[in-house]
Amino acid sequence: MLRQLTYVCGRLIQIIPVALLIILANFFLLKLAPGDISEIMAGEMGAATPEFMAELRTQFGTDQSLLAQLLHYYQKLLSFDLGYSFRNGMEVTALIADRLPATAMLAGASLALAVLLGVGLGWLGANTRRAWLKNVVSVFTSIGFATPLFWVGLMLIVFFSIHLKWLPTGGVEDLDAEYQGFERLADIGKHMIMPVLSLTLFYVAIYARITRAAIKDVQKLDFVRTAKAKGIGKHRVSIIHVLRNALLPVVTVTGMQIGSILSGSVVVETVFAWPGMGRLAFDAVMQRDLNLLLGVLFCSSLVVMFANIMTDLVYARLDPRIELK
Repeated sequence: MLRQLTYVCGRLIQIIPVALLIILANFFLLKLAPGDISEIMAGEMGAATPEFMAELRTQFGTDQSLLAQLLHYYQKLLSFDLGYSFRNGMEVTALIADRLPATAMLAGASLALAVLLGVGLGWLGANTRRAWLKNVVSVFTSIGFATPLFWVGLMLIVFFSIHLKWLPTGGVEDLDAEYQGFERLADIGKHMIMPVLSLTLFYVAIYARITRAAIKDVQKLDFVRTAKAKGIGKHRVSIIHVLRNALLPVVTVTGMQIGSILSGSVVVETVFAWPGMGRLAFDAVMQRDLNLLLGVLFCSSLVVMFANIMTDLVYARLDPRIELK
């Protein structure tokens, strides 16, 4: 426990310079994009005169040099201030805090379901002797891997919402109904079904393929043959000895997929009008809201870095040979 705590503290200290470099890279990359919020807002107001543009740039701070803007952003970040979203009229921290739970629910449920189904299908495909079942698993994973997320989402809406009228087309809950308690949880769960399925289908295919390949490799190792020679039951060998060691690459990929599942949620949240971080980032790009986009990218980067730390801890838990240093 002490070694794990020391390892986590060391990794958290390492996050600080990495986070500062990420902010630096994001800041200058976003500044390379043409246009800024002053030009967008002036154009929408129909008052793009030189005087009005200069006033807007002074208000938004874009009249300063890039170095001065960057140093000012770093200074505010020290007080945990991610800036102000002039487009939304709110603090960026408040906007992210309002949208983060929705994305956490969507990404967490999708990732957990994808791991469970993917590992189960991979184990089934590696251990079954029925050729038709192996073919079914292989075809399913190929289709899931090749199908675009937005197409899956649209087809789910057409089938379950338009034709069957079983599920709502979008949103996180029915605000007009004013549900409370268990009814509200049930309503949120009903709204989550299609977005979660859309994200899950793609990642199930990835985990199934990785698990199947890893199990096939582990089954050839000496300790598995030794366990079988000792008379240990087939299913016990398959679960305790083979699957546990085969989960190591799955854990690695899961840690890496945190970032991609957040980017994938941009598409799903847009299709289903899900009020999460992905939709917030998309709106920030379209509106040239630099402060908001920097805040979203910064928080997403922190999530990925913390996920990498958790991946290392789980890795060491599954394989005692791995030492945390």
